[in-house]
Order: sequence, then C-alpha cells, then structure tokens
Amino acid sequence: MTSSDFSSLSLNPELLKNVESLGYEKMTEIQRQSLPHILEGKDVIGQGKTGSGKTAAFGLGLLASLDASLFKVQSMVLCPTRELAEQVAISIRQLARMMPNIKVLSLCGGVPFRPQMSSLEHGAHIVVGTPGRMAKHLRSESLNIDDLKCFVLDEGDRMLEMGFQDEIEEVIEALPTARQTMLFSATYPAKIKSIAEGLTKDPVMVKVAVTHDNKSIQQFFYEIPAPDQRASSLKLVLQKHAMESTVIFCTTKIDAKALQQDLLRSGFSVLALHGDLEQKDRDETLIQFANKSSSILVATDVASRGLDIDSVDLVVNYHIAIDTEIHIHRIGRTGRAGSKGVACSLFSDKEQRKILALEGALGMKIKKEPLPSRDILTKPKVSPKMVTLKINSGKKHKLRAGNILGALTGEKGLKGEVIGKINITDHSSYVAIERKSVKQALVKLEGEKFKGRSLKGWLLEG
Repeated sequence: MTSSDFSSLSLNPELLKNVESLGYEKMTEIQRQSLPHILEGKDVIGQGKTGSGKTAAFGLGLLASLDASLFKVQSMVLCPTRELAEQVAISIRQLARMMPNIKVLSLCGGVPFRPQMSSLEHGAHIVVGTPGRMAKHLRSESLNIDDLKCFVLDEGDRMLEMGFQDEIEEVIEALPTARQTMLFSATYPAKIKSIAEGLTKDPVMVKVAVTHDNKSIQQFFYEIPAPDQRASSLKLVLQKHAMESTVIFCTTKIDAKALQQDLLRSGFSVLALHGDLEQKDRDETLIQFANKSSSILVATDVASRGLDIDSVDLVVNYHIAIDTEIHIHRIGRTGRAGSKGVACSLFSDKEQRKILALEGALGMKIKKEPLPSRDILTKPKVSPKMVTLKINSGKKHKLRAGNILGALTGEKGLKGEVIGKINITDHSSYVAIERKSVKQALVKLEGEKFKGRSLKGWLLEG
C-alpha cells in the first residue's frame, strides 16, 4: 500500500470521521504498513519505538472488528505498566467516541481488585491492563474471554525485562484459539521472537526504522577517567549544562537508588524511579517531576517505559545503553515538539565498542568532549521553581481542579500565575505552587473546606 491517507483504508464511516476530527491527517509509517493487514484480520508483529503511532494502529483494528451490540469482552491489550495501559485506554476511547456505547476498561495492579470485579460484572467491550492483574482476573473468573476476537501484546520487550514472562504465558494459555493477534515491541530479542512464534499464525512482519533527529537534539559524549569516577564526572556534567529538567538513565535499580542518594548528599534536587517503588510512590514521583518541583529524575529504562514525560531539557546516559535502539529511545525524551534538547552520555574505556556501534546507528562521528573543570562544582545548583502540595481529597470526593484553584485564588488569595499543574487522582490531589508562595498557599488551604472535608494541604517532599 502506498497511500498514507486514512480514507484509503476500509474503515467504517464513524471511525473515519472520528480520525479526521482528531486531526490525524496522514498515517505514520507503522500505521501505513500495518493497518491494511490488521483490518484484513491478519496477525501482525510490529517493531517500532514509542511515539511511532502503533496505539492508533491496533486501536483502529480492534474497533473496526468490534460488534458494539455484543456487550462482552472482544479485545484485550496487555501493557507493561499501569501508566502505559491508562494512556492506551484513553487513546482507544478517543478513537471510539463516535461509536455509541463502547466500554473500555482498565485492569491494572496498584489499585483495589474488587472495584474492577464489579466493573467487569457490568460488562465491557475492550480490556486494557498489566499482565499480573489480567492473570489474576482470569484465575478468579471475574474476566470472561470466551468471545475474544483480538489480542494485543504492547511493548512486549519491556514486559519481559520487568519479569512478567510467567504472567504473560498464563494469559496466553487462557486465550481462545481462534483470534487475531498483534504484537508490538521496540526491540525484538530472542525471547520475544520465541513468544511471537507460539502466539501468532502466519504473521505479517512490520518494522519501522528507528531514526535520530540530529537537528533537535545536541549530543555530547564524555569519557570518564576511571570506573570509580563515574558519579563525580556526572556532577560536573550536570553543573555544566544546568537544566531545569533532567532525566538520568541508569541500567539497574541498584545504580538508580545509589545515584539518587549520592546526588542528594551533593545538594542536587533529585527523585528516583525504579522497580522497587510502590505504585503510590511511583505516581507521586512522576507528578513532582512533571510539576517542576524537582529538577532531576534518575530512572531505569524499565521503570520509565511508556511514560509521557514532556519538555525534558536534558537526558543523561549514566552508562551507554546495551542496545543502540534503547539509546535512541532514551535521548528521544528531549527535543520534542520542535524544541531543542541536549543529551549527554558518560562512557568508560571499556565501552568503546558500544560507542562504535552508536556511530553506525546514529550516522555520525562521535567526538569525545573534555570533562568540565572541578571549579564548576562551586556554581549554585539548579533550584526548582515549584513545589508540590498534596491534598487528601480527590475524584472519589467529587473534587475538581476548579475547586482547588478557587480555594487558592479566592478572597485575598494567590495570583493565578503562581499556580502550576493540578493533578487529581481517586483519593488525593496535587498542586504545583511557586516556591515563594508556598506558605501563603498552605495558610489559604488551612481554612478551606469542600463538601465538609478540610482542604488542608502539606508539602510533598522528594
């Protein structure tokens, strides 16, 4: 197929009209290559990075084959993290908004099980969730997939990295034999190939080349003098570039934990994201970083997969990634939406082979930069402009962003411009406030009530 117009696809008028209303003008490369096969009901294995448009590709496929009058689970999507599963569910709901009464249910860990059972009793057309929670629902028989037509394994490589192989296999064993299967993965290691062979029938292979935009991302490569000087070299690089928002990628959660503590002791504002965090702590870490109330996030590749962290100024590779595609995926967190980004990579003499591989993948000659002088450490650290306040009321209490804004800006209150992002979860709310106005905000909330509940807030520490 050569046309990139959605109108060239055999989509029903409702879906086509909605695609146009969402502003999808042309298909992305992965959509152009996969959608015609998906709409024909073929099994598809797609390799493409996050942001390539794969969610819309399989989402349109699921909706095109859906029988809206049959109020039973007809499609299942497995994702590695709760954040990605919720993003996928939202995207599918957007695509389905002109199709009447389509119910998409999110089934993820980290939230209570029984309310999900109750939602399933009321029926759903599509379920999106994480492997462990989906397997638990199948075991408890709260999820019936006898009428399943389509199964999607999204970001399969990261699910395996996160240790979900047993749960994935448990879900696969429960699937009806007669179904359409789609598997999407940023990389295609041997374990994924093995799962794909047992999961699909005569699949169509679709691979979209991972590209690197030299125009929007400026890269620097720093060779460290010795293995035990990696952390001290990192501090020099952080001080040289001194960005408002920085993500540092570590290979292991042990490195991530140790590095966060080391940077905190050195006076940096830093949070960490890794596999040992409870879901609540993970959510709060991401909210604080997105709110600009911490300037640095240390993260592992696995923990950060599928996260929509926007407007990151600087990405630092604490170690060179094992795979060139992972490197490109990491640095792609910066330089988005037309903005300029900076990516710095630390490497040792033993990582020269990885540097050579990167030169080939990036199509550029890598120039080694000298580390900054230690004098730079006397320069003041980046101080986050915002802080995050937590309020013990949320969606379940009918609290809305407008209520919080009104409480803060009401009589003799704060000016609107000192208030940043407001995030409302089921039981809590989070509001970003400029550091200089935090005392006034806490005093203002102290005397406010909403539906009989105090809106008292407190400072969320990193």
